[in-house]
Amino acid sequence: MIDLFTDEYFMTQALKEAKIAFDKGEVPVGAVVVINKKIIARAHNQTEMLSDVTAHAEILAITSAANYLGGKYLIDCTLYVTLEPCVMCAGALYWSQISRVVFAASDDKRGFRTHQIGLHPKTEFSSGLMEGEATSLLKTFFSQKRNF
Repeated sequence: MIDLFTDEYFMTQALKEAKIAFDKGEVPVGAVVVINKKIIARAHNQTEMLSDVTAHAEILAITSAANYLGGKYLIDCTLYVTLEPCVMCAGALYWSQISRVVFAASDDKRGFRTHQIGLHPKTEFSSGLMEGEATSLLKTFFSQKRNF
């Protein structure tokens, strides 16, 4: 039997969220939270729309997933996000005890690894999945911002 719900499938869903952010003039970062191969939360950056520096895709997805599950811990969940989480988001992921984080593009300036911030000891993470697509969207966004 072919498994249609792969890491690539879920990252594609996160990229769809990033494109929504792009279309709204937000930094194009998208995220989905998955448990048992089911998406329980979708989010994209909304810092401009909400005038809230904490309205990153990851934070909004964590909140939505916790509400769905009825508790603050995201054990057995996976976060798929198009950009490496920043220090703030890594802290929230730490406290959520999420089981797995998969991100596309690295963030060499603001990413949690650059600042040597760790996720929860039980959290696994991997990077680089569909990195080209995520990086291209980010580069296009910032290129357009600079040309205005």
